[in-house]
Amino acid sequence: MDWDAIVIGSGIGGLTAAAALARCDLRVLVLEQHFVLGGMTQTFERQGFRFGTGLHYIGGVGPQSGAAGSFGRLLGWLGDGSLQFAPLPKHFDTVRLNDPSQPGGEFSFSFGAPESDNITRLKALFPEEAAALERYAQDFRKATRAAMQAYPLHGLPRPAATLMGWVRGGALREAAKTTVAQAVAEIKNPILRQLLAARGGDYGLPPVEAPLMLHAAVLGSYTHGAWYPVGGPQRFAESLGATVRAAGGELRTSATVAGIEMERGRACGVRLQSGEVERAPAIVSAMGAANTARALPREAAPGWQAEIATFKPSGTYVALFLGFEGDIRDAGINGANHWIYETPAGPDALDWNDPTDTDAPSVFVSFGSVNDPAHSGGFTAELLAPCGWEVFERWKDSHLGARPEDYEATKSWIEERLLAQFKRLFPALADRIVFHELATPLSHAAYANAPRGAMYGLRMTPERLLDPALHVRTPVPGLFLGGQDVTSLGIQGAAMGGFMAAASIEPRLWKQMSR
Repeated sequence: MDWDAIVIGSGIGGLTAAAALARCDLRVLVLEQHFVLGGMTQTFERQGFRFGTGLHYIGGVGPQSGAAGSFGRLLGWLGDGSLQFAPLPKHFDTVRLNDPSQPGGEFSFSFGAPESDNITRLKALFPEEAAALERYAQDFRKATRAAMQAYPLHGLPRPAATLMGWVRGGALREAAKTTVAQAVAEIKNPILRQLLAARGGDYGLPPVEAPLMLHAAVLGSYTHGAWYPVGGPQRFAESLGATVRAAGGELRTSATVAGIEMERGRACGVRLQSGEVERAPAIVSAMGAANTARALPREAAPGWQAEIATFKPSGTYVALFLGFEGDIRDAGINGANHWIYETPAGPDALDWNDPTDTDAPSVFVSFGSVNDPAHSGGFTAELLAPCGWEVFERWKDSHLGARPEDYEATKSWIEERLLAQFKRLFPALADRIVFHELATPLSHAAYANAPRGAMYGLRMTPERLLDPALHVRTPVPGLFLGGQDVTSLGIQGAAMGGFMAAASIEPRLWKQMSR
């Protein structure tokens, strides 16, 4: 065999898996179809501005002891020791809701850490809802515990996972059925209900669909604060990649995997689009469950492949990247994220289905450069607007650099409309914009190999949270599934999925989970 292991995909899930195996002295080959490492932690530069693509903040990496800093300690062990994180403001998520009863027609509230402080401040603003808020807080804590019990089902050895499923499966399935909308149903004030559900963009589902377990797990990751990587998101690939190389491994870009090779019923390597074949006794696929299933021969695991095909991809978005003249901090920008809902429906209506004729109903705006003490170049912002894939589906067979004229015209129209909307929402920054560029779901599909431009891999339905098909050990011996489709979405969830895949290959890694 040429390598001890092959990892497909260099997102945070693939990088974590590769670095963990390298810590066990395995020679690992990482294959990335894009020409830049990092997946959704990659960055790009335009006219002196540097932009992140998928990481806007992260939890669990602070200097605190215990669970508060456990993810940061794991990253420190996996990498070359150079990863550092800077804190966002104490109140790091500002929600702005449409409310005609308020001056300016808007109600604003800033969430921070710990979650108990958010509840206390909300009780002061909505005293008549104090009892309902306390019940919501209790349900949030219960859902967090249920999520922590559910994730091991996807990583434990199959017999142990099956046993745990027998013991806890019924209770976990019932817990997974509770949606965010149901959890806030007792709250009478519509603005308060919207506030509690307003950060659903962190998992890409409206409250009527979002499992409370998912909501609690994702937002609970910020219970001790939010952080940003010093030097930018590309620091993950640099630090974790150094560990892979130090153990004799390689990280290869522009290396698209065309198929997974089989021999005597086992995965034994990968076939690249170039025709080259690389071999290893263990393959970790961090390119998503759907892409993994399609890369296998049809006869390899037809039942598993068919089940994976039943899962729908998550929603998608358009992204507007902005560069500013001067220091935007003197305009009141402190690094907090902004969740803005411009319609009375609030987070109940996420998708922008007619982007050429209307303003986006919801936008997320992040100012990562303000949070990075080592940022270089000008200050930047990233604006994301959830958008239906159907708007762009007619151009799905076109290619980067060769899109048809009607696509380019539509893209330009959307860009100008979203730019005007940003200027209206942030008037102090309107005259400072000196650069702007739009990315569509087709961009995401091309650069991240994301089916239908999916923002978060597979759609996080209750069934998807607990389905045993999404286990790190696939039915194909030698093939392991890593990344966000295994456990949970986002940077931390994808990294845990990659780490569990590595630990399934090298069990001595499990002890690192408790450090």
